[in-house]
Amino acid sequence: MAEPARIRPAAGVRFDLGVETLIVGAGAAGLVAALAAHEAGQEALVIEADAAPAGSTALSAGLIPAAGTALQRAAGIADDAALFAADIQAKAKGENDPALVDLLARGSARAIDWLAGRHGLPFSVVDDFDYPGHSRRRMHGLPSRSGRELVDRLRAACEEAGIDIVCNRRAETLFTEDDLIRGVALRAPDGAVETIGCARLILACNGFGGSPALVARHMPQIAGALWFGHDGNRGDALHWGEALGAGLAHLGAYQGHGNVAHPHGILITWAVITEGGVQVNLSGQRFWDESQGYSEAARAVLSQPEGQAWTIFDARIAAIARQFADFRAAEAQGAIRTAGTLAELAEVTGLPAEALRASLAARGAPDRFGRIFSKPPLAPPFCAVRVTGALFHTQGGLQVDDQARVLHADGRPFANLHAAGGAACGVSGSADAGYLSGNGLLAAVVLGRIAGAAGR
Repeated sequence: MAEPARIRPAAGVRFDLGVETLIVGAGAAGLVAALAAHEAGQEALVIEADAAPAGSTALSAGLIPAAGTALQRAAGIADDAALFAADIQAKAKGENDPALVDLLARGSARAIDWLAGRHGLPFSVVDDFDYPGHSRRRMHGLPSRSGRELVDRLRAACEEAGIDIVCNRRAETLFTEDDLIRGVALRAPDGAVETIGCARLILACNGFGGSPALVARHMPQIAGALWFGHDGNRGDALHWGEALGAGLAHLGAYQGHGNVAHPHGILITWAVITEGGVQVNLSGQRFWDESQGYSEAARAVLSQPEGQAWTIFDARIAAIARQFADFRAAEAQGAIRTAGTLAELAEVTGLPAEALRASLAARGAPDRFGRIFSKPPLAPPFCAVRVTGALFHTQGGLQVDDQARVLHADGRPFANLHAAGGAACGVSGSADAGYLSGNGLLAAVVLGRIAGAAGR
């Protein structure tokens, strides 16, 4: 079957139904946008390609960075938007649009306080370990520390508000008239096509990590890596944007992760590294400064023999990591090996004992890779997990203004087209190393809220 046209003129089209605000995608960005639109007095409808809301959000740890929240103040954490913005820019080496960075940093606390206060999401601050690049403890998560819980609670809030979420409908074509989006064509699983007219459209359908062709084109250095994102991220927003002449930026930016249990395919929290753990290759040797961050870890691990490594930590660190549902699942599936001595650790991992001993003993200030260890040395009992590198989601996309309106290539905003989350260009610079922990959900929640409220 031929690929459908991505953009068609709206003239002569009779839409099956109409809605004020139409949102494509029911991950965090889309559901937050729906809540904000509803509170602004708009009729909102969310369209989701899957059988149930999930998206990349459900595959994440569900942690949202925010500066200056009520929860931080209650915990005695002094933080503000200016400090957060500086951290974002420092990680990306100043490659981000400063206006977008400021927009997200300033909107972060308002978004968390709103979700917690108005919609009852029981956030708490992760206060027992630090994320690379964040100068304050500002990660906010739900009790399970899982993105699945975040999606489920956002969906429940939408349902309580009476917002319709229609699943099993994939948006294919946008209908345009002059500079306006007039509606969307959707395809059902049986092939039937439905059309919905709209006064404005919010694209919350994430990026293009699920398209091998687009990944190879825009980020060849990670092409062929394990895809750990949502398969629905096929680049719809990017294709529509290109056809409309929208501004695009940083298409080579992405979030990788170098700590996915292999072959189990379970994300292992980077807390096992920030608390003092290390990574060694299959020869038992360390190969980089692990404190840089988990995004750039993907390429570091994939560059090693067989594209794999062992992450080594200890029981103290494992106790911290157990707050994450993924880590508990990894333990339940036997991905986490334990050993009472270094000799036993070498045996359960198959690593050369002397090389492993040297790797764990080598700690300087800084060491030969440039890492400075501030946590206690690893001590028995030891833990280890075999890992590989993966691509989680893309960070480049459509350029937007301070109302989350999509911009033309010349900088003019589209009157009624918005983008949020992975559909929009994020604040992770131009590659992988600029990703600051939580940047993905930061853009999803803050831009989603701004886009939803923009039509008031």
